[in-house]
Amino acid sequence: MEFLQVDKQGKIATIKLNRAPANALSTGVIQELDQALDQIEQDREVKAVVILGEGRFFSAGADIKEFTEVQDEEGFAQLGKKGQDVFNRIEQFSKPVIAAIHGAALGGGLELAMSCHIRLVADDAKLGLPELTLGLVPGFAGTQRLPQLVGVPKACEMLLSSKPVTGKEAAELGLANESMPAEDLFERAYKMAESFSEKSAVSIKYTLELLHYARAGLYEKGSVKEQELFGKAFKSHDGQEGIQAFIEKRKPEFQDR
Repeated sequence: MEFLQVDKQGKIATIKLNRAPANALSTGVIQELDQALDQIEQDREVKAVVILGEGRFFSAGADIKEFTEVQDEEGFAQLGKKGQDVFNRIEQFSKPVIAAIHGAALGGGLELAMSCHIRLVADDAKLGLPELTLGLVPGFAGTQRLPQLVGVPKACEMLLSSKPVTGKEAAELGLANESMPAEDLFERAYKMAESFSEKSAVSIKYTLELLHYARAGLYEKGSVKEQELFGKAFKSHDGQEGIQAFIEKRKPEFQDR
C-alpha cells in the first residue's frame, strides 16, 4: 500500500497511517483503509486492531488540497459518503479497533478516531473539528458521533468554536477512554489489544454487534437481539469451554468457534 502500513504481530493487526507530513485523509488513504479492513477481516488469526499514525500526528485532517479538485456539491457529497462508508465499517467491525492518538487528531482525523471502538490518547494530543474555520462543516459524520460521546452542548461548543481539546480533557469528557504520557501510548494500546485477543472471537463479535444497537438508541431491539446472541454464545464451543474452565478453576482454551 502507498499510504498505509499494515502489520500483524500474533493476534494483533496494526494499521499505521503513513502519509507525511500530517497523515491527511485523502481519497487514496480512505480506499486503502477499506482494503486493510478486507485483509484483516479475512484473517482468522487477528482478534484486535490498533490504528496509529507515523510521525508527529495521528492525522491532522482531510486532504484540503484534494478539495480544490472537486467541482460541485454532488462531488463533495460523494467524497463525504466514501469517508462515512469506511468509518461506518470500522464502527461496525467484528473485531475491536483501538485508535492510539498522539500529536493531533483534527477534522477527518478525529472523525476516524471516533469511529473506532476505543480511543487512547496522549495527554498533550489535540482533538477537534475545525471545519468551521474554513467555512465548511464536518463531512465524515463528525456532527453525529461527537454529541454521542461528549453530549450535545459540549459538541456544539467544540464545533462552533473550532477549539481543540487536549488528550487529558478528551478523557475527562468521554471523547477518549484514557489519556497518558505520550511515551506510554503505544505500549498501552498493544497491551489492551492483547487483553482483548485472549477472549473468544465469537463473544467479541456478538458483543460488538450488540453495542451497535446501543449506539443507535435501539434499546428494545438490542435487548431482543441480546437474548438471541446470549443463547448462541452459550451453545458455542467457546461458551461451553468457558463454563467448564470456570468450574474446573483453569484458564479457558478458546478456539474461536
